[in-house]
Amino acid sequence: MTNVLIIGATGSVGSVTRQYFLDHTDDQLTLMARNTRRLGQLSDRERAVTGSVTDAATLKDALKGQDVVFAALSGNLAGMAKSLVTAMDEMGVKRLLFIASMGIYNEIPASVGASGNLATNPMLQGYRNAADVIEASDLNYTVIRPGWFDNGNDTDYQVTKKGEPFGGHDVSRQSIADLVMRLAHDETLGSRDSLGINRK
Repeated sequence: MTNVLIIGATGSVGSVTRQYFLDHTDDQLTLMARNTRRLGQLSDRERAVTGSVTDAATLKDALKGQDVVFAALSGNLAGMAKSLVTAMDEMGVKRLLFIASMGIYNEIPASVGASGNLATNPMLQGYRNAADVIEASDLNYTVIRPGWFDNGNDTDYQVTKKGEPFGGHDVSRQSIADLVMRLAHDETLGSRDSLGINRK
């Protein structure tokens, strides 16, 4: 059994990942969101923490006793990443799984759609800045770079490492949740690396 903190638990990726963990593991989940009422009924394996990742006191409370942190955030991602790294260091929690985006390293080949790269899509700069913060930390991190996510029920996906060309355009949220589950249960998998994930 692993203690997992899901930050952004009410978002589209966070909520699917929450359910995936409930269905496929016996892990204990701490669900952090700005509006925890949107979580609905909690199971006996869950607790909710209301607040923002930039609220140091709330974040440190949520981090108590955790083995793994999964963050699926939106907004000022670099600022959130800095808050997260600082709080995790202070609380002695080392394993961070962080959702960024494909294209932040200009790794998308023309065959997939190079217009999705940072060089031509400045909207990705926030994801790149957050990844830079995390990669400069001493945490046992995995940055996850999904393609465009959809509501498919498949877990038919491939993973690419930093420096390898991205493999495809889209991916299901279920696939992201499956990868997060695998990463949460194997601290050597994707350790201090950045993994692209796309549908095969």
